[in-house]
Amino acid sequence: MADTGVERESMEYDVVIVGAGPAGLSAAIRLKQQAEAEGQEINVAVIEKGGEVGAHILSGVIMDPKAMNELFPDWKERGAPLETAVTDDRFYYLNDKGGFRFPNFMFPPLMSNHGCYAGSLGNICKWLAEQAEAMGVEIYPGFPAADLVIEDDVVKGVVTGDFGVARDGGQKDGYQPGMELRGKYTLIAEGARGSLAKVLLEKYGLNTDSEPQKYGIGLKELWQVKPEHFKPGLVQHTMGWPLDNKTGGGSFLYHWGDHFVSVGFVVHLNYKNPWIAPFEEFQRFKTHPDIRGTFEGAERVSYGARAITEGGYQSVPKLAFPGGALIGCSAGFVNVPRIKGSHNAMKTGMMAAEAAFAAIKAGRQGDTLTAYEEAYETSWVAKDLKKVRNAKPLWSKFGTFIGVMMGGFDMWTNTLFGFSVFGTMKHGGTDAAALEPADQHQKITYPKPDGVLTFDKLSSVFLSNTNHEEDQPVHLKVKDMELQKASELEVYGGPSARYCPAGVYEWVKDETSGEERFVINAQNCVHCKTCDIKDPNQNINWTTPEGGGGPIYVNM
Repeated sequence: MADTGVERESMEYDVVIVGAGPAGLSAAIRLKQQAEAEGQEINVAVIEKGGEVGAHILSGVIMDPKAMNELFPDWKERGAPLETAVTDDRFYYLNDKGGFRFPNFMFPPLMSNHGCYAGSLGNICKWLAEQAEAMGVEIYPGFPAADLVIEDDVVKGVVTGDFGVARDGGQKDGYQPGMELRGKYTLIAEGARGSLAKVLLEKYGLNTDSEPQKYGIGLKELWQVKPEHFKPGLVQHTMGWPLDNKTGGGSFLYHWGDHFVSVGFVVHLNYKNPWIAPFEEFQRFKTHPDIRGTFEGAERVSYGARAITEGGYQSVPKLAFPGGALIGCSAGFVNVPRIKGSHNAMKTGMMAAEAAFAAIKAGRQGDTLTAYEEAYETSWVAKDLKKVRNAKPLWSKFGTFIGVMMGGFDMWTNTLFGFSVFGTMKHGGTDAAALEPADQHQKITYPKPDGVLTFDKLSSVFLSNTNHEEDQPVHLKVKDMELQKASELEVYGGPSARYCPAGVYEWVKDETSGEERFVINAQNCVHCKTCDIKDPNQNINWTTPEGGGGPIYVNM
């Protein structure tokens, strides 16, 4: 958190938005649209920790254009990069030798991907930013929101991170303190497990009446494949191998654009076995006999990883607090069975913007935007999430094969009759609490990468264009190093080295003393937030590094 004793410049806006993802940009655009319709002026600022808009954006993505149709009915004429319409929708269950395809009629209509588009969410966000700036929105990439401005228990804005702080905490040449960006309302659109959202959830008890948020880690590679292997519009999902029946997750392959195939793998972070390594499971998945042929003679062009909110309907917290609101994945609106959240993020940003504009127009500021919460409760976002609310807990409770079948039945009853025989199931504990001691599980030996189809973490991080200024404070804060050794290593077998998809964490034996030492390679961090979620003692806190640090994803 920023040093409150530093003298800072301040800028005033009507609305300050943290995060230039689909939620934050849609909110900014909707604010400007409403002001234009009313013949009024409204000052909107969007700050983004990535060095450019889209740099930290990673998603599948198969976008349902529902929200885009509302935001810009003429998005096609405007040139939105929704590149490839879905033409073929397939779902498979894999074992180690092969698998079988589920017939499409088994799935309720909401699971269909027809009418959706494959592409790059990063490119969509760049396009949204262009539309926003043309309307007068001020967008500041490279400026992380490091702290909140709170006065009289009301959020008044945010403080951007300081520039030029040395690793030892001293000030380097060119040091610049962060600025205060103050607004009548502040919208938090940080994405999954945002650092400011964590503070707000605790301070205002926003999640007191909701289930714990659940997460997955999504790993993705972008390949350019040979023409004979390219099937534009093909959308393929799998579950099963290489994960066992007790570990939730699955894969996606999306064919789009210029012979691109987006291949990704999601592992639900409520897994119990600390020897599981999601990155290695992803690499192993690509070797399946029904998968590997797609990548024969292809070139891997990008890699990234990101946490995904998976709690759904029952994990959505209270959305508004004095002076602002949570939008998009800061609150968690991903539809897990559909593996989609971008359209919900956009819509929640739009609803919060409408509530904020109405309040400002009425001369209010700093109050709780209850109109946003009311709009969400009656929106198609909430209705869709409610239909699928038991898919995740059924999967977690009964395992992949039986749980997914039961989830499908539950979605059908919700779709056809508007009720569930299961009611609304609970998720139970956090993903961190799900991890079990290492001696209760067998170690997993993963095959070595071949450098052609399968790869190591460091060569993958290289493709993400990740970089951080070396002489800056480590942004991954370990609260208690003794606890980390006594518990994370000695009880759980050091899972941080496996759940991190970027090689940030290592347990290294000191040659002189023989003691194990916890090494943090913070420069490798792709900002996925998995450590903040999965550490069994919640002993690692992810904070914002210096602005512009992290990955620079291309076409992701």
